[in-house]
Amino acid sequence: QVQLVESGGGLVQPGESLRLSCVVSESAFSIGVMGWYRQAPGKVRELVASISTGGSADYANSVKGRFAISRDNFKNTVYLQMNNLKPEDTAVYYCNVKWGDMVTMEHYDYWGQGTQVTVSS
Repeated sequence: QVQLVESGGGLVQPGESLRLSCVVSESAFSIGVMGWYRQAPGKVRELVASISTGGSADYANSVKGRFAISRDNFKNTVYLQMNNLKPEDTAVYYCNVKWGDMVTMEHYDYWGQGTQVTVSS
């Protein structure tokens, strides 16, 4: 069973920072693409950042220059460092891992429970 556990959310003022953490089952972490998604009330879930097993990262345009995704292979943990937070960053943030099995041609996609990030003055 693949499990992802997020932590680090909270209430901050604009301009402040948070670091989210996601601990992932070792077997999945070692082969999957990790991502952080967020969903605000009434909005569709959107990809914030992703990082491959090789460390290549991609970001949504809205967070480029402010957020940084990283992974610690020794701790099976992916992080999202969020700097200069804005009110529009307010959302539930979800950790995700996905991979494709090249033998069975099946796709696997797992999610954490989410952690609330609220940016408000």
